[in-house]
Amino acid sequence: MPHTSRPTFQGNALAAFAFILWGLMPLYFQMLPGADTNELQAFRITFSVPFMLLVILVLGKKLPSLAALKADKRSVALCGLAAVIMCFSWYSFTWAITHGQVLAASLGFFINPLFAIGLGVVFLGDKLSKAQSLAVILGICGISYMIFNYGELPWLSLCMGGFFALYGLCKKFIRFDSMTSVTLEAALLMPIALSYLLWLGLSEQSTALAGLFSEVQAFDWRQLFLYMGTAPVTLMPLIFFALAISRTSLSMIGLMQYIEPSMHFLLAVLLFNEHFDQVKAVSFALIWTGLLVCSLEALPKLRRKHASVKS
Repeated sequence: MPHTSRPTFQGNALAAFAFILWGLMPLYFQMLPGADTNELQAFRITFSVPFMLLVILVLGKKLPSLAALKADKRSVALCGLAAVIMCFSWYSFTWAITHGQVLAASLGFFINPLFAIGLGVVFLGDKLSKAQSLAVILGICGISYMIFNYGELPWLSLCMGGFFALYGLCKKFIRFDSMTSVTLEAALLMPIALSYLLWLGLSEQSTALAGLFSEVQAFDWRQLFLYMGTAPVTLMPLIFFALAISRTSLSMIGLMQYIEPSMHFLLAVLLFNEHFDQVKAVSFALIWTGLLVCSLEALPKLRRKHASVKS
């Protein structure tokens, strides 16, 4: 059985960096407006395997042998489950940021910490402080206010946040190291993704490969490289997240994850000119109030820990 990870400075730093990278991700996908999400998903999975093998080679690490994989079939199965869960979350996220819905992506990852904290408490025995509990309550109030005023559930955001929280929970039960698990997740889905790409190419329905074998239509190499680049762009933060998940608590990661949607929100409003009304303003203010309370609570603990390290 997995144990509840105690928060460490290293784990929190890795998580924060992963969320900053995720927060900047809409900038990359703005170069692929209206992209075919199915094809993007297939490219991302297919090229994730060689990218991860390159990362492992550069870091001087070794993949486990087939015997080691067979000895822990439970973790292999959980890697497959994690891969499927991540596909659902990543699919909704990619669709949102390639179809002018960056604010929906922001909302999805504002909702995610609430799911993550709940899963951490229920399944891993995480304990919440009073400030963390207040942050959860304020977050729920902010999201509920938005739902009440708009009169509908934000299904895209709920899918995005809910599935990513489940992914984090699933990773807690995998006994392989982070590099192995991320590589195995991609490898298990690669045959399906590659078959889909071959079918698209042969049936001339591929967006990325359009014009490759045509004498009439010019082939867009830039677009192909952008599709291929989705693998490293999405995997780098995932690698840091996988490293962080075993070094800190799920509830702490849930609270820190507000970094990403805050960056998405700022990009959507200030750079992409998406509509921001009074309802979103109130919801955002409630969520950030909870964050401020948690930050004020954490500062004395961080100071004491820093002082003890120095001494």
